[in-house]
Amino acid sequence: MPQGHIARKRFGQNFLSDPNIIRQIITAIAPKKGEHIVEIGPGLGAITVPLQAGCGHLHVVEIDRDLIARLKETWSPAQITIHEGDALKFDFSTLPAPLRVVGNLPYNISTPLLFHFASYAERVRDMTFMLQKEVVDRMVAEPDTEAYGRLSVMLQYRFNMASLFDVPPTAFKPAPKVTSAIVYMQPKPASECACRDEALLGRIVTAAFGQRRKTLRNTLRELCSDEDFVALGINPQARGETLGVAEYVRMADHLSARAESAGA
Repeated sequence: MPQGHIARKRFGQNFLSDPNIIRQIITAIAPKKGEHIVEIGPGLGAITVPLQAGCGHLHVVEIDRDLIARLKETWSPAQITIHEGDALKFDFSTLPAPLRVVGNLPYNISTPLLFHFASYAERVRDMTFMLQKEVVDRMVAEPDTEAYGRLSVMLQYRFNMASLFDVPPTAFKPAPKVTSAIVYMQPKPASECACRDEALLGRIVTAAFGQRRKTLRNTLRELCSDEDFVALGINPQARGETLGVAEYVRMADHLSARAESAGA
């Protein structure tokens, strides 16, 4: 892939250039012929080349017109299907399932991208992303730790996740100011994501972590009464980061059932 492209800050571009890291990523993904793989932001093609070689035909989503032009010069439609535009607005249900999603996600929009991808979880086999290490640490954090928060709960509800390895700034051109990490995400079976009202779950979790230093009684006062806390066996003086994913799901199910019985 020809060089010479100037990285654009508005697209959060930092191009992977370390061959050892590239090999590690491809080993982790292990692309195989016939698999439906989509790469988010192929950039200068660091992992595009081995991905396409592995699966035979690759889908890519790219927003940068200069990079799209390079992709069209380098690859035939038989090798790569280019989807031009913003991954945040892309409808991944238009791609064949089961889908494998990979990419070096722009750090400035990584959280909304992760939630966007999560909405297609039922069509996804797995996802392997490079993200800022701080974000990956939050994704896989355990309850009662500083990194544990809304991102942890909402993604752990839907995915089994593992932080695979760190990527130093020197692996990129230009080098970012932060360390990156590779995270692997595998959707849980539908039977394990059986919250009665996922929108309510999201509201509860957002409220619980909205003011981390406040107790659940304060952060959830518009949703949970003292009677609800008693029924759930949850201490209202506890803070949001002390509850595990299952406890948040139990709370959402309890409040959903209560609302249904009140409306019956």
